[in-house]
Amino acid sequence: MKRFVEEHDRTQATLFPERLDDYISPENPIRVIDAFVEKLDLEAIGFDRVNPKVTGRPGYHPSTLLKLYIYGYLNRIQSSRRLERESLRNVELMWLIGRLAPDFKTIADFRKDNGKAIRQVCREFVEICRRLELFTQAMVAIDGSKFKAVNSRRNNDTKNVMKRHIDRVNKTIDKYLKLLDEADSGDQRNQEHTVPDLKAKLASLTEEMTQLKEREKAVLAHPDKQISRTDPDSRLLQKGRMGMLVGYNVQSAVDTENKLIVAHDVTNAISDRNQLAPTTELVQAALKKNDITVLADRGYYSGAGINECYETGAKALVPKNYTSNNKAAGLYDKADFKYDKERDVYVCPANEVLKRRGVSVERGIKVTSYYASYTVCAECHLKSKCTVGRERRVRRREHDDLLESMEKELNETPDAMVVRAQTVEHPFGTIKTWMGRQHFLMKRLKNVRTEMSLHVLAYNLKRVMSILGVAALIEVI
Repeated sequence: MKRFVEEHDRTQATLFPERLDDYISPENPIRVIDAFVEKLDLEAIGFDRVNPKVTGRPGYHPSTLLKLYIYGYLNRIQSSRRLERESLRNVELMWLIGRLAPDFKTIADFRKDNGKAIRQVCREFVEICRRLELFTQAMVAIDGSKFKAVNSRRNNDTKNVMKRHIDRVNKTIDKYLKLLDEADSGDQRNQEHTVPDLKAKLASLTEEMTQLKEREKAVLAHPDKQISRTDPDSRLLQKGRMGMLVGYNVQSAVDTENKLIVAHDVTNAISDRNQLAPTTELVQAALKKNDITVLADRGYYSGAGINECYETGAKALVPKNYTSNNKAAGLYDKADFKYDKERDVYVCPANEVLKRRGVSVERGIKVTSYYASYTVCAECHLKSKCTVGRERRVRRREHDDLLESMEKELNETPDAMVVRAQTVEHPFGTIKTWMGRQHFLMKRLKNVRTEMSLHVLAYNLKRVMSILGVAALIEVI
């Protein structure tokens, strides 16, 4: 061919074959994977079969399979069958695992049997980042995102779903019973089924009804009032405005300085409301520091949870969740009443005083009630804008002092929520893109946590390589 770059002859033999190492450039990310895994104490971390038995067929060293998985998740290859194929044709993998080619069952069993150790490897890399002083600001943004599980909506039973199934079967049974009655009366008009066919269908429907009743009984007895039949640990979750999905609620804490995932967890909690304190504790453990600042959205607003964060030494900035029924009805809400801490009273918009009247305990939280006398409210010219009851009452929870000071600080840093969104949303989008349409491939919570740890490790590896460069990171490791 003229004036084109000429290809090499496939049949041409070479006297001195090229080394496999010649195909791997010094800046190739797989050199980081190799250096990182080789420096790990796999036995101390908890991997199985680090010390092989004297007898029996030799197995693959855990470092080989760990390198294979890290490479796979770094390159969007999560399936054990795809990893098996890649090990036979991918030059980078041939270099990384020394031309070994484990079968897919060996690869899959390694991930399933070493979940706890793999999650620890993810934490080991976060520790390297901490020693590199990549978390100097000690400020993280926390958010949760819903990830699909290996369980379709059809295989998720809830109270309403079971009611629909039972109603459907009941209607079909009634239809066939009516056809049987018509056949018994000798009315053969519009008769599409014979009597034996109808009896067989009724028997099948009766059996289906029995099974549905058993499933409904199991759903009602379940603590969450739902059962996922493919992945029992997954739950039906609301995914914002995008409808419902059966999956897991993944919590992530991302450093605001270098956008690294400091800590993460996978839960099947329906909402984020009670996840602020547990995630904050994970961050404190990863950074080995309690004095941190946590940014979170309205979904985490909980007096008890925020108070728990402050008790551990962390500072939380969470915007208030406005869900006032009075405000929705066009009435004054609690924000319109000013609390006087010295006198321990509330002052209403009409400048009347609401005195402390009683204390109660709700769900372990002390609640104090304040209200004015009936005569004061009855004669007030603002009553129509204030309450439809006899008198207006304001309730103050024991954590309200903390929440008010937090709200004041949040108002003084108006860009805090912008920083939160710019920090924590991007890693979720990146990881979901890597996962593809199906998201998680494994079943059960403990296995899904392992899978998420591999994704987080791959994300952090790629991020640090972008910050420091491959050669510098290898030198540090």
